[in-house]
Amino acid sequence: MADKVKVVIAEDEAIIRLDLKETLIEEGYDVVGDTARGDHAVELVAEHKPEVVILDIKMPGLDGIETARRIASSHDAAVVILTAFSQRDLIDRAISAGALAYLVKPFQRSDLVPAVEVARVRHREMRALTDQAVTLADRLEARKLIDQAKGVLTDEVGLKEAEAFRFIQKAAMSGRVTMADVARRVLEDGLRP
Repeated sequence: MADKVKVVIAEDEAIIRLDLKETLIEEGYDVVGDTARGDHAVELVAEHKPEVVILDIKMPGLDGIETARRIASSHDAAVVILTAFSQRDLIDRAISAGALAYLVKPFQRSDLVPAVEVARVRHREMRALTDQAVTLADRLEARKLIDQAKGVLTDEVGLKEAEAFRFIQKAAMSGRVTMADVARRVLEDGLRP
């Protein structure tokens, strides 16, 4: 891996934590922090900003599900849950808390990297969808503002719709701002031709 993927591990069993760390380092990952506690994992994630966080379900401080929920709500990281339990409801709770992949203990070393990579791919896909939704929402909001501003210019100044649009467009180009910014100035600051 050209740029090593940063990983934080939270597992309360020291031998498993060490095995995870050694395996990931051998596979080319950069383990930037490891801990036995869920609450400490949240701190490590805030400090190191890893791409991947591996969390055991049962830990002191915070359990893995609550830790995953906190990380997913405030940090940009893919979460892999590690559990000794393959109970469907526990896995469902972990997924709803933000986990993108899981491993059931005892796991094979050969299962670790695929689980990490599945979580990374899912995380990238979710981020792309989120970015797209934000972009679409921004475009819709801009279109609404521009339409409202055109309406004000047609009603108050007597411009035709096309003339109002051109005014907003030219003001945006000459002011080196977006058309939505000009529309806001028309609506809020009384900008007129």
